[in-house]
Amino acid sequence: MHLEFRHLRTIKAIHEEGGLARAADRLHITQSALSHQIKGLEDQAGLELFVRRSKPMRLSAAGLKLLRLAEEVLPRIDALQEEFDSLRKGKSGRLHIAIECHACFDWLLPVLEAFRVAWPDVDVDIRPGLQFEALPALMREEVDLVVSSDPEKLAGVDFTPLFDYEPVFVCAADHPLAAKPWIEAQDFVDQALITYPVERSRLDVFSQLLFAAGVEPKSIRQVELSAVILLLVASGRGVAVLPDWVVRDSARHPSLVTRRLTETGITRRLYGATRAEDTGKPFMAQMLKLCRTEPPKLQRRA
Repeated sequence: MHLEFRHLRTIKAIHEEGGLARAADRLHITQSALSHQIKGLEDQAGLELFVRRSKPMRLSAAGLKLLRLAEEVLPRIDALQEEFDSLRKGKSGRLHIAIECHACFDWLLPVLEAFRVAWPDVDVDIRPGLQFEALPALMREEVDLVVSSDPEKLAGVDFTPLFDYEPVFVCAADHPLAAKPWIEAQDFVDQALITYPVERSRLDVFSQLLFAAGVEPKSIRQVELSAVILLLVASGRGVAVLPDWVVRDSARHPSLVTRRLTETGITRRLYGATRAEDTGKPFMAQMLKLCRTEPPKLQRRA
């Protein structure tokens, strides 16, 4: 038996309207076309689907079985159609994010909360397990947005500038380096440096300062959370270099002091990497806008 969605819609319409004329109007077809469709369906089934002598027109036992199928299947088809329409209009979709910036969780979570309110039908996830293979994952369509400070020339990938930030030196208020107006590479030679647990090339203190000067800190201690790093620094267990949005409240913390790296400071820029065909989607454009506008609010509080 060859059954189509239009057949199920026909059964449902005749049942609800109680006759061919009103059902034909509802389905926007002629009454003769509807009668022909019913006859063809009954010929396939080998059974009568309607009790024609009754008024209003009634479904037979076989017809009721088709009605139950229609009531089960058609709402799912309609829901799927609405989902596809939303995808075409950019109202829904998937936004899986990978970050190459360990400290970005500090500003990304507030951004995602604002995004969730505006775009509740978009499936959002953070994929930290892909942090350091993020761009290949983007090209394989495993993630949809990569936050990175290292743009590359990749075919089919857009790097949208988000915001600039400054890596800042942090030490305890009673640390000898707190007396300096700024910090130089040589100052790290006898220091215990507390960092995030990532490779050195992805840490600003190394890539922007220590590598070029050929300086190696006295020791390295890796810590996962920004709050714990600040706690250890305040306790005199070492020094750290963190993005300015992380140390936004340290200026009011009596146990911590922040200083610029070098006399002029170091400026870095974060980018949002997306597949070129996705950059203009409404929800992606909104996400990139939030990533540009919300984090600087945290920086201004520093």
